[in-house]
Amino acid sequence: MPEFILVSFESIRDFMDLGGWVLYLIAGLLVVMWYMILDRMFYLRGPHKNAVREALREWEARPERRSWVAHQVREQLISSVSVRLRQYLPMIQACVALCPLFGLLGTVTGMIEVFQVMAINGTSNARAMAGGVSQATVPTMAGMVAALSGLFFSFWLQRRYETERELLAENLTLDH
Repeated sequence: MPEFILVSFESIRDFMDLGGWVLYLIAGLLVVMWYMILDRMFYLRGPHKNAVREALREWEARPERRSWVAHQVREQLISSVSVRLRQYLPMIQACVALCPLFGLLGTVTGMIEVFQVMAINGTSNARAMAGGVSQATVPTMAGMVAALSGLFFSFWLQRRYETERELLAENLTLDH
């Protein structure tokens, strides 16, 4: 295995140890969030286009489009495509919101460690308190960075969902 990969893994391990167990929780949440984001991005590139084509084909095959039943079929087609498109969006938004909260959990656990060191050793041992301070600050920063990494894509996916839904509704014309 190349040396730079080993050095990278060691750096990541050292960073994770610096932040404590909460950093592993944030990393797990980040992996789940990005799995869902990437899933939605790949869905938009292929299967969504096929679903839209199928809905348009089904609508165009209808002999009439003005009756109450036709309106219900149109709404069902739009809803069916939209549900598949919106999959994971609420979960992605929840992950974005949870990341800073997990960072705050890391802050609290790190400060508890600092207070425990202060209770045992007093305030004279700054080196002993430094571990708790790093466990208090690193997860906060990691939680914020994780949230920011998903925030843009969360908004982008939400806007794309709304745009695609409106576009489909416009393409399923009622005249005929």
